[in-house]
Parts: sequence; structure tokens; C-alpha cells
Amino acid sequence: MSLGRLGRARASLSLLRPFTTTTTTAAVSPPAAFLAHNLLDEFSRPRSTRDAARLRRLAAYLSPPAAESVILRLPSWRHALDFFQWAAEQPGFCHSCYSLNAMVSLLPPHQRAHLDRLAGDAVASRCSMTPGALGFLLRRLGAAGLPDTAARVFDASRTTLSCIPNSYTYNCLLDALAKAGRADEAEVRLREMVESCGDESVDRYTLTSLLQCYCNAGRPDDANTVFQRMSEKGWVDEHVLTTLVVAFSKWGKVDRAVELVGRMEALGMRPSEKTLSVLVHGFAKQGRVDMAMEVFDKMARYGFCVDLVMYSVLIEGLCQGNLIGKAVHLFKEMKRNGVAPDVRLLKKIIETFCSKGHFTTAVPFINENAEHLKPSGVVSLYNVVLEGLVNSGDIEAAYQLLRSMVHGGQRVSNGNTGGLHLFVISEGVKPNSDSFNIVVCGLCKFKKLDLALALTKEMIVLDCKGKLLMFNNLILEFCNSDRLDEAYEMFNKMKDLGLKPSEFTYNSLFYGICRRKDINAAIDLLRDMRTNGHKPWIKNCTEMVQQLCFGGRITEALQFLDEMLKMGFLPDIVTYSAAMNGMCKTGDIDNALELFRDISSKYYLPDVVAHNILLNGFRKSGKFNEAQEIMEEMLSKGLFPSVVTYNLMIDIWTKSGRIDKAIACFNKMSDEEKLPTVVTYTSLIDGLCSAGRPDEAIVLWCKMRENSCAPSEIAYTALINGLCRCGRIETALSYYEEMKMNGYDLDIFSLLHFTNFLISHGHASKGCDLLKEVLQKDVVH
Repeated sequence: MSLGRLGRARASLSLLRPFTTTTTTAAVSPPAAFLAHNLLDEFSRPRSTRDAARLRRLAAYLSPPAAESVILRLPSWRHALDFFQWAAEQPGFCHSCYSLNAMVSLLPPHQRAHLDRLAGDAVASRCSMTPGALGFLLRRLGAAGLPDTAARVFDASRTTLSCIPNSYTYNCLLDALAKAGRADEAEVRLREMVESCGDESVDRYTLTSLLQCYCNAGRPDDANTVFQRMSEKGWVDEHVLTTLVVAFSKWGKVDRAVELVGRMEALGMRPSEKTLSVLVHGFAKQGRVDMAMEVFDKMARYGFCVDLVMYSVLIEGLCQGNLIGKAVHLFKEMKRNGVAPDVRLLKKIIETFCSKGHFTTAVPFINENAEHLKPSGVVSLYNVVLEGLVNSGDIEAAYQLLRSMVHGGQRVSNGNTGGLHLFVISEGVKPNSDSFNIVVCGLCKFKKLDLALALTKEMIVLDCKGKLLMFNNLILEFCNSDRLDEAYEMFNKMKDLGLKPSEFTYNSLFYGICRRKDINAAIDLLRDMRTNGHKPWIKNCTEMVQQLCFGGRITEALQFLDEMLKMGFLPDIVTYSAAMNGMCKTGDIDNALELFRDISSKYYLPDVVAHNILLNGFRKSGKFNEAQEIMEEMLSKGLFPSVVTYNLMIDIWTKSGRIDKAIACFNKMSDEEKLPTVVTYTSLIDGLCSAGRPDEAIVLWCKMRENSCAPSEIAYTALINGLCRCGRIETALSYYEEMKMNGYDLDIFSLLHFTNFLISHGHASKGCDLLKEVLQKDVVH
């Protein structure tokens, strides 16, 4: 080996040895480049493969400049943060403001937690900072949306960071507050700045930050004041005007924004693409598409490249303004300029076509633009047409269009046009679940269940899964039409397709079963619902109980309620009230009372409605004393009687001949500010007449009219019959004539009684006339 090559080999070996020499005991620092190179080598590797011994040797010579160099040269911010944290843990080492800011500069703004932690560590470690370094850190914290952290670091600068804030650091803090819109805090800091640095410290950068702050805080008047101040000092530049343009557009003051753009142009400034784009969006949002188009034309004159987003805003605005012709013209211009439409924009145009009934224009439009789209995108466009046809009521055309998609591009006529226009469907377009969902739900809405069923079968042949909503609508409509077997067929089919029935699905079936009053099927379904974690809807349970009770199947109704309890479904008071009501209507008041007592002791405090049901049952059974007991029990429970309660009790008192109690009840009702109804007055009037007190009945009748309670046919009948019983035939006759004028008449049997009273009390002529009317109705032997 030559001496030159031997020397180079020895030199290379020496670089791999520890950084000490055998000639002296003192340590010699390695070159900074060598140190950085080795640290970069270690921290570019995965953590598990790093040489711990080597890192310990390197750490002994670590310095802030070397750390800064390594941080800036590592391949990613994650590697840099790993090194930064390792370095901070090494004995005798402390990061400088430069290595700290090197790390801060690499962290993305969305890594707020890391930035917040680094700032906190810098304060805790009393890291000395220059005003420039402090300002840089404050700006980075502001850009990351950490104004509170920026304020804490700034406040610690004098005491902890050995840095006296100057106008630059204040401006950086104001910038951080401005980005967050902290206007009140910015004003406080501005006053601090003036007190600390003097009036001359407020420069264009200070006011620009303050202007931005007011804009972000939504304070246009304050922003305008700052703008005027900057104008007086000649500090208005393109950035300031752009900031205001964006803010005014955001506030909906687009005309003011346009004035500012004009001012920019007058000053020889060229509005940026972003500025004009914001104006276009602002005008479009306000529905002022004409102004949006003017700004758009200005963008074209400036030579700005208009992208799909800008075209979409304008075309959608034209569509919303029903300017479909201009929208299509701009759409064609967009394509000529090489901007390809996306599915969203095409959907908007097609929706506009459909809203105007231009279905035969929509389909060719889809075919013209289908070449740039994926098959799924093309189908979604046809789905817009399907939905438009359904919404317009042309369900037949929607059905035929979908079948054309199923069968590969048949020509289908539109039902609204008498077959004169044809839909030509692109070949290879196959409908998806949404397609079937739209049309099947539409067919259900129009009660065309056979077509919906046939279409569902075609969907299954195509291996299309369908939608839960579609099956739910089918099942509900089959149950509404009492086609329960077909509803179950759909229920089983959807489960076969992997769709999980929802609570709505189960309750639709439950409704169909309840309509048939099939207890066994209902109980089986309830078990299935419990297994799948669903609850029966109370209205369906109530329907079942009511139907069973009205059919005299009270034992089965109670059995149904017991089975619900066994399965953990506690019927609510409405369902129990339905059972009591059914029992009362069939005359089984004793069982109703027993059920009332049972639920009172075990489950619920029966409400006013439940008490009213019992009151009514006792009233109809003539058990007036028992009714009184229920009323007193209700009051003892702290329940407030309703108008219905009072009406029932008044009727009970009048029928039992205790008219004074009825009147007292009526007065109490008024004291509680419960407005009497025509039923209230009718019961009292009938009771007063039965008690031989017709004058009081007439006074009450007048009071009813004064209280704007219009008399009903039943009220007139009660008054006239009552007056006849009291021998007040002429008065009864006058009220009968009034009754006829108001479009009412007595029923046949009341007319016969009235006729008899008239004839027997000297009004034979009028009585005979009434008798002829009765005979002419040909309803009485």
C-alpha cells in the first residue's frame, strides 16, 4: 500500500473512533459538520435501530447551532421533533431561541398541541430570546390559531425570556390576535404599545393587523375607521384593499366591495384572482347573478384562469334564477375552454331542466356529457331525472325510464307528452339501489303496489341490494292495504338481501297485524322485536287494544297487555286508557274500574284522561254516585279537571236531578278560567228545563251567545224540547224558526214530539204544517 493510501485509511479510521486522543486527557470538539452529519445519520433511522452508545458520545458535544442545523436538515417535521425532544433531555444542553424557532418553523399549523407545548417549554426553560426571535414565534402561534399562547409568551418575555418587547414584537402579537378576531384584546395591546414605545411606533403594519382584526371580528364600522386613518397617512396598499373587499363580501356588502375594487383600479392596482373570485361568490350568494357575471367578465379580461369551481358558482346561480338558457350557454363556453364538468354541476343543471318539465332535454344532455364520467356518475344523473319525474307526478314515465335502464337502453316515451317525445338511454347504463329506491317509493306514494312489487323483483334479479327506505315504504303500504302476506314477503326478502330491519319496519308490520286483531301474530312479532332491540310504538299497541275491546274481546285485550309486560314492554297510560275505554263502551264498567285500580297500584298514576273515561262509563251506566267518587279521587290526587271532566260532571248532576250542583260546577269551571263549550251549555240548559226553570235556561242561552259560543243542532234541540216540557210553546216555536234560519233542523222524533206539543197547545195549523214536512221525508210509518 502506498503511503498516500495508508494516510487516507488512517484518517478514515480516526473519524470512527471516540472524540478523544491518546496524546492528552482533554476532550477535543469534533467539527460541527461532522457532528451534524452523524446526528442526521442516527435520527433519519427508525428509533429501534439507533446506536445508543454513539448518541451518548455525540450528545457530549451538542451545541445550539449544531441542533439548529440538524433540525433544518432532517427529512420531516416528525424526525425533527424527535431530535428536538431528545436534545432537550441531554444533560447540560439547552435549546436557543434559534433552534426553538427552527423547530417551530417546521411544524404544520394544524399541529397546535406540539406548538403549544414547545412555547410552554421555552418559557419554563427561561430560553433567552431576541425581539426578532420572539416576533417569529408569536407569528407562528397566531398562524396556528393559538392567540392565548402567544399572549402568555409575550407577557413572559420581560421576566422570563430576557427580551424587552419593541414595536416589532407588539406588531407580531397584534397579528396573532387579528387572525383570531380578538378585537378587544388587540385594542388593549395597542394602548400598551403606545405607552411603552410611543405614538410613532404605530405604523402601517400595526394598523393593517388592527384592520384585519376588526374584519375577522365582524366589526365593519371599526374596520372602516382604521381604513380612513390609513388612507390619510397614505398607507393603503393592495393587501389592505383586498382584506376589506373580502370582509365586505363576507358581510354581504358586496356593492361596497365593488367600490373598493374600483378604487384599487383607480390607484393602478390590479385586483388579485382571489379578490375577484370572492366577489363572484358574494354576488352569487345574494342571487345577483348579473353582477357576478360582470365580475366574471373582468376576470377574463385580466387573463385569470377560471376553474370549475368558479364556473359552477355562476352556472348554479343562473339555474337558481331560472335562467336556464344562459346557464347552458355558459356551460358550453366552459367546455370549449377545456374545463370538464363534474357530476355535481351536471346534477344541478339536470335538476333545473326537470323542475321546468324539460325531461326530454335532460336525457340527451346526460348522454352528451356521459363520456367524461364514470358509469356510477352517469347513473346518478339518470336518478335525478327519475326523481324529477316522480316529483312531477309522472310516475308512469319514471317507471318506464327505469325499466329502460334495466333492459339496456330501450326507447321510452314520456307519459306527459302523449308519446311524442322519446327518451333514448345510453347503452350499458344499469340502475343502482338509489334508482329503484326513487321509483319504488314513488309507486308506493301513488298506491301502485303491483308495479312496485314487480320492479322490486327485477331489482333482485339484477343482484341489486335495494335500500331500507324502499322496503319500509313497501311494507307500510302493503299493511295499509291489508296485504299482510306480501308485507311479510318483503320483510323476509330484505333480510335475505342483508338489510337489517329497523324499528319502523317492525312497527309497520305490527300495525298491519293489529288491524287484523291477530293476537298470536302480534305476540310473535313482539318477541322478535325484543330480540332485535326494538320497541313497539304505542299507537299500534293502543290500536290493537281498542280494536279488541270494541269487538267485545276484552279478555284477549288484557291477555295482550299481560304478554307485553312479560316481554319487558310496559304499555303506557294511553294504551291502558284505550282498554278501559273499550270496556266502558261495551258496558263492562266493573272490569274497567278493576284495570284502573291495578295500574294505579303497580305502574302509573292515571291521568285526567283515564279518570274521564271512567267518569263517562259511570255516566252512561247511570252510576252517578260512583262517578262522583272518581271525581273526588281525581281531585285528591292533585289532578286538575279538564273541560271534558266538568262537562261530564255537569251532565251527571243534571241527569240525576241535582241542577244546583251542576250550576256550582259550572261556576267553578269559570273561576278556573276554563272556557265552557257548547256541550257545557247544552247540558245545563237541558237540566234547567227539566227542573222547571226555563227562564234561567233562556238566560244561559243568551250568555252562551254573548261568549261567542255558537249553538249547535243538539243545543237547539235540547232548548226547544225543554221549553216544550215547560209549556213554553210559543218561545219554543220562535227558537225553532231561528234554528231553521241557521241551517239546522230537529230530528224526526223531536219533530213529532214538537208537532204533538203544538197541536195540543192551540197551534194546530203550525203543527199540521210540521207534520206534512215529516211525512214528506218518508222516513216514518
